[in-house]
Amino acid sequence: MRIVAQQVPWVHRQAGAAMPDAAQFFDRIDRPARLPDGVASAIIDAIETRQLQPGDRLPTEMELARRFGVARTVVREAISLLRYDGIVQSRRGVGAFVADPAQKSTFRISPACFEKRKRIVQLLELRTGVQAGASALAAEMRTEAEMRDIRQTLAEVEAADRLGPAAALEQRVDSELLLYRRIAEASGNEYYVEVTRMIETTIQNNLRSAFLKNAANSEFGPQIMAEHHAVVDALIARDAEAARLATRSRFERAAHRLAARQDFL
Repeated sequence: MRIVAQQVPWVHRQAGAAMPDAAQFFDRIDRPARLPDGVASAIIDAIETRQLQPGDRLPTEMELARRFGVARTVVREAISLLRYDGIVQSRRGVGAFVADPAQKSTFRISPACFEKRKRIVQLLELRTGVQAGASALAAEMRTEAEMRDIRQTLAEVEAADRLGPAAALEQRVDSELLLYRRIAEASGNEYYVEVTRMIETTIQNNLRSAFLKNAANSEFGPQIMAEHHAVVDALIARDAEAARLATRSRFERAAHRLAARQDFL
């Protein structure tokens, strides 16, 4: 049996035949909508159609995730978008509520500023897992010399913290970055060090001004220092699990504080 290849009119042409404009055969491909934007839009629609009233409590993240058929992280980002725009308000330990339009601030975050904030939050989320693992391993592997370096760097963070952001902002940020790099180095795992350096380089090269402004507004004070001390104390005690939990708590809280702010940049 002889198989005859099917000719595609706009591809196969006899010699000398005029070739059509191939572009006419292709239509524009729309970018798929981001899931968090879709969830946020659905909640806004419910508010605008009065299905949700000012003061109403939104369903839990778990319930919204189930209803929309998405991950909880998607819902969490959608709620953050709405909170940044003043459409909902969050109450710690209670949930998210529809804001009163009469009390809604006219303040808006520019897309560029929001993108910087989002990138810093993503870096903090990445650092959470990386630094927690590095700290746990460092608690077991660190030498006395490495522990002295870590304690000395913590003392430098404290000194800058006492001076305050007006006098020692860059010193405070740089010494804190160095503190967790020292901890990664004490883990003895070169991959933890490599990822930590990559994160630090990204901050220094692309997000330093935004990182400094964020630090000036929220990264000073006894609460943050207590978080650093909890990490270092666990390293001193060679308690791997305590070091893991303290480090995870440190970066999760940092990400939460940043996401909860409405005055960033």
